[in-house]
Amino acid sequence: MAPTTRKLRVVHTTRYTYDRPVERSVHKLHLCPMVDRDQRVLSHALAIDPEVPTVEFEDVFGNRVTRFEIASPYTALTISADSVVELLDADPFAFATTKIRPAFPLAWMPWEQAIIAPYVRPAELPAPQLQELFDYAMSFVERNDADLMETLFAINLTLFREYRYTPGATDLATTPHDVFVNRRGVCQDFANLFICLSRLLGIPARYVCGYIYTGNVGTNRAGSDATHAWAQLYIPNIGWKGFDPTNGVLPSLDHVRVGYGRNTTDATPTAGTLYTPAAETMTVDVTVSEVE
Repeated sequence: MAPTTRKLRVVHTTRYTYDRPVERSVHKLHLCPMVDRDQRVLSHALAIDPEVPTVEFEDVFGNRVTRFEIASPYTALTISADSVVELLDADPFAFATTKIRPAFPLAWMPWEQAIIAPYVRPAELPAPQLQELFDYAMSFVERNDADLMETLFAINLTLFREYRYTPGATDLATTPHDVFVNRRGVCQDFANLFICLSRLLGIPARYVCGYIYTGNVGTNRAGSDATHAWAQLYIPNIGWKGFDPTNGVLPSLDHVRVGYGRNTTDATPTAGTLYTPAAETMTVDVTVSEVE
């Protein structure tokens, strides 16, 4: 019988080194997992070297954020977060049995439109590229007889089956159209493409940053030993539902959520501004393990 809960430990360490002393810098972190009805944080410890005071707050997306400033010269910075999370066994397909089944076209009330506006605006791309992506999205709608959920399941599986997971093939400047044309990328690229296609169909979509547990026997999933990214779509009368196109699954007991946002930038695990010109080298080490 499948477990009703799972406890996972996530250790995320980021190390920066610089070719010259950095006189001052300001940093923002999304490293503490979320707390809601499907996920509880049992413990969370953050260590920063050099040691500095930190400020914690909740951002506009509901993410827990840590901010700090370093005002003394340094050439190395290490940020390590150690978290233990309990995930509840929420059946990701439970909504399929609901009597209220959403369908195209989606209708949003005026007050809903005001709230979801940031999540239905697609990436700013040249019109021909957006048209090409829209036609691609509509091809799924047509093949699935305009059934909303079947369309989304089909997109999720297609990105998993027909796109190649290729570390190093893309960067932060890669657009959803680039991923569509080249049929390759990493988890953030597939999430961004899924989000863009969904928004072009009028479905609110947001970016999710977190971690994935890959320790199950026989499991071969991308995104291990690094942060992971997927998408959540807002489905009428159902709510926000996760889709992981990198692995072709709906997130459940293997996915630890840390941050939401409109895009990658809103929920990046670590971000900073240097006030000294310096060449930066960064290494990231992530381990996700099951605990009793």
